[in-house]
Amino acid sequence: MDSRTEIREFLTSRRARMSPQQAGLPSYGTRRVPGLRRAEVAQLAGISVEYYSRLERGDLSGVSDSVLDALARALRLDDEERTHLEDLARAAGPARRRRRRPTPQQVRPTVQRLLDAMTDAPAFVMNGRGDVLATNALGRALYAPMIGAARGATPNHSRFIFLDPCSHQFWGDWERAANDTVALLHAQAGRDPYDKDLADLIGELSTRSDDFRARWARHDVRQHHIGTKPFHHPVVGDLHLTYESLDLTADNLTLVAYGTEPGSESEDKLRLLASWAGTLDAAPGHDDRSRPVDLGR
Repeated sequence: MDSRTEIREFLTSRRARMSPQQAGLPSYGTRRVPGLRRAEVAQLAGISVEYYSRLERGDLSGVSDSVLDALARALRLDDEERTHLEDLARAAGPARRRRRRPTPQQVRPTVQRLLDAMTDAPAFVMNGRGDVLATNALGRALYAPMIGAARGATPNHSRFIFLDPCSHQFWGDWERAANDTVALLHAQAGRDPYDKDLADLIGELSTRSDDFRARWARHDVRQHHIGTKPFHHPVVGDLHLTYESLDLTADNLTLVAYGTEPGSESEDKLRLLASWAGTLDAAPGHDDRSRPVDLGR
């Protein structure tokens, strides 16, 4: 991942999505390309065209917070986009080569015990690349298709979504899951642009998936801490689950836990899934959380 390219393409994509009318500017004649011109962004931000052009070429080194504020207002960035812009500026600064603390590839025993104590909710821990590093029993049952598709390797959300056709059946809204996953990867790339494993993952997906490549070019960024997700599980059928995400700041990891609305059909199906998870735990080798899950297919 090249930081200058990411800056250039992010600013260009945000500029292209805004019309002069949305920005409160007059529009004359037919435009060859959509969106605002550089001069119009510079006018809205209160900076010179030459300075904005330098920024859009990928040079955010030394840019002040006030200029970032002005750009965010001019381009109408939301909070997460503004954070992404700050991350890109930080990566372009004098300490840009200073690597973040390495993300562990295994969770601490205390975190695993916390997961295992959550007996009524599917839960898992992942890193910023979307690798599922640990689950509880119900989480392993819920994500059985993804874990099985990994064939003993570390399950990864992006690889499953974009490289395994079974993901289209597993995710109740595949388009949304695909968009959200790419937006999370973009946000992570802004935070840690020198993560080689992340760069390798993005390169692999860009090479092997047209769907991923098209979404990556949009430069959308999102962090999803709460919400709902629909699933179609091969054992219990359709599930509509709520989720909450908790940052494990000491480890640069995220814990995600799912739940259901009380009295809902999904609550009954989650109990059924828990019963099925109990049969998995009773099987030989159940302590190996990375082993494929037999779905009886």
